[in-house]
Amino acid sequence: MASNMLDSVLFRDSFGTPAMRAVFDDRELIRKYVEVEIALAQAQAKCGVIPQAAANEIAAKCNADTLDFDLLRHETEIVGYPILPLVHQISKQAGESGGYVHWGATTQDIMDTAVVLQIRDAFDIIESEIDRLRHVLADLALRYRDTPMAGRTHLQQALPITFGYKAAIWLDMFERHAERLEQARPRILVGEFAGAAGTLASLGDKGLDVQEVMMGILKLGVPSSTWHVARDGFAEATNLLGLMTGSLGKIAYDVMLLAANEIGELYEPFVKGRGASSTMPQKRNPISSELMLACAKGVRQQAGLMLDAMVQDLERATGPWHAEWLAIPESFILSAGALHQANFMLSGLVVDEVAMTRNLDMSKGLIVAEAVMMGLAPYIGRQDAHDVVYDACRTVNEKGGRLADVLNSMPAISSRLDPQIIERLTNPANYLGMAPQMVDRVLAKFAKRQ
Repeated sequence: MASNMLDSVLFRDSFGTPAMRAVFDDRELIRKYVEVEIALAQAQAKCGVIPQAAANEIAAKCNADTLDFDLLRHETEIVGYPILPLVHQISKQAGESGGYVHWGATTQDIMDTAVVLQIRDAFDIIESEIDRLRHVLADLALRYRDTPMAGRTHLQQALPITFGYKAAIWLDMFERHAERLEQARPRILVGEFAGAAGTLASLGDKGLDVQEVMMGILKLGVPSSTWHVARDGFAEATNLLGLMTGSLGKIAYDVMLLAANEIGELYEPFVKGRGASSTMPQKRNPISSELMLACAKGVRQQAGLMLDAMVQDLERATGPWHAEWLAIPESFILSAGALHQANFMLSGLVVDEVAMTRNLDMSKGLIVAEAVMMGLAPYIGRQDAHDVVYDACRTVNEKGGRLADVLNSMPAISSRLDPQIIERLTNPANYLGMAPQMVDRVLAKFAKRQ
């Protein structure tokens, strides 16, 4: 029986992905622990701290896949941490060299560095999903660069935009997220080897040398100072995920709102049975968007927990460290799930241009009242233009009809302007501002990262 969505056979691939779950699988984590222990021994041998023969034997014989996991689980429950039970087992695996396993290290050194290795693998998955999403959004922005639709503020029609402009805004968020991820890697992917209180005292004058060689073997950054209780790196990782999934939640919200029957401008890809209701056969619920939004809310909670876990006591924490064990795996799995749903949904997004035009015309020209006023100003003066358009808008609201027809029937307009000028001014497609040019700028930015 699953205790949460991420372990559920029914729901786990809705809220996560197999690839990301594999990164945070228990056995993979233990493999990372052993990898770190081996790298430590190899570094210490190179620096003359332990015999080279011992490091060779540790590397050759220590194997996470042959451990007694039931024993490891049982002893972890007793000790409270998995490293001491792990060291017991791999020391036996190492035979005569077992006494050199974990030399001068502390539990948190091994666990923290293993998590950094997990995050590195997880970042690779996130980066791949973001890259795919960027291409999907770039295609949407280019294809619908000039497709007019109603821009909405406070859930009301405001001014015309294009759907490409909307997609470009989505894309630009992920251009920034890709940049953030690139910049964050060197800050976050830094290993930890510092000893009991972080001073490397047990290795005498060889501590910093071992640390540098060890991180070189693991291909991680070398810490400039001990970060046992300086948790900004891990907090940055999860809060970066919070930003990414927050953007996904915004996209999901847009799609859900525009998929409402009353609007009907966007629809998720059709897959028979997906989004179906058990009682209402007509329903086509926006399932991917709903999952994206749920994942975003879940990551936000874990990002907050990681900020709380930064407040740690003295040189080694009493409890906040454990909160990270909850937050980091879940944040990455939910983020991968949200990105996967976004790529599925947006790559097959159904854009109803007819509905966009219909909705844009719903106000009978009132959506471009500002454009009409500014367009009439050179002919009749700004204040007169304002008063005429204001009166025409009231007539449309009270009696119906098109703004263009009402204006052309007004003597102040019909006596001075060709009716086609009013038709042009009241056409929403002629009042898109710089929306298409903004699409071009975002697409140029996207092209530079390829």
